[in-house]
Amino acid sequence: MSSFNFSATMHVFYLLTQPQHLIPALRIPTFADLPIPLSHALTTGGIRPDIRALVLDKDNCFAAPESSVIHPAYKDHFKRLREAYPGDKILIVSNTAGTRSMDPEFKLADTLERETGVHVLRHRAKKPDPECIDEIMAFFLKSPSAGVEKASQIAVVGDRILTDIAMANRMGAWGVWVEKGVVPMNTLPIRLEQAWLRRVEDAGYKCVRPS
Repeated sequence: MSSFNFSATMHVFYLLTQPQHLIPALRIPTFADLPIPLSHALTTGGIRPDIRALVLDKDNCFAAPESSVIHPAYKDHFKRLREAYPGDKILIVSNTAGTRSMDPEFKLADTLERETGVHVLRHRAKKPDPECIDEIMAFFLKSPSAGVEKASQIAVVGDRILTDIAMANRMGAWGVWVEKGVVPMNTLPIRLEQAWLRRVEDAGYKCVRPS
């Protein structure tokens, strides 16, 4: 198994022409700060988005890396989130659990579902690959309980700019950036993607609101 994300690496070339796709629609300090319901926090100019479903990242978002257990400090908030978005309105999309490269027999996905009570997407392509976007949309569109008709009714919540936020913007959803993960991370890739985001914003680019 390999943790290398070829999709994210290739997506860098796309972002060179669409740098605004790096910019989140909303920033929150930690997962515990995720507003419920989310639509209120994204209201601008009196226009409130119709957010019906959430895509949640796992690793270092609501759980520690390599863990299938909800971080203890976030358990109550996770419960409230499930109550606000019941049924298939929440989908966990991880680049570890549920991916064919990292979790070929989907044992991690099965464990994560038992721990969270939330469906985990089984997918071939990693975030932010367009194929992964298609798999996410297929899940929501075929689920009556999700009530999703288009990508702008979805919010993607995650701690990585080049995977979670870039994918959200490319698919036409709302990107919610969790700035501080469960475990402090200061790796070179993370420092580079956050420096790129700052540079893009300093250049005057703004987040594109989904329609």
